[in-house]
Amino acid sequence: MTTKKKTIQIKYVRSVICTPKKHKAVVKGLGFTRLNQVIEREDTPSIRGMVNKVPHLVEIVNGK
Repeated sequence: MTTKKKTIQIKYVRSVICTPKKHKAVVKGLGFTRLNQVIEREDTPSIRGMVNKVPHLVEIVNGK
């Protein structure tokens, strides 16, 4: 039996220039490398928590 893991798509919408070091670390930890990049991550509480720390820099495009 295969279980399908839930994923969310996250988009990097604002630059980390002039933001605290912690916010920069969170964006880097999510895996973003450039602006307007959309990445897909497993929908876990830790990823949701990271997104909730920087809601002004990233947005959830599609939660599957």
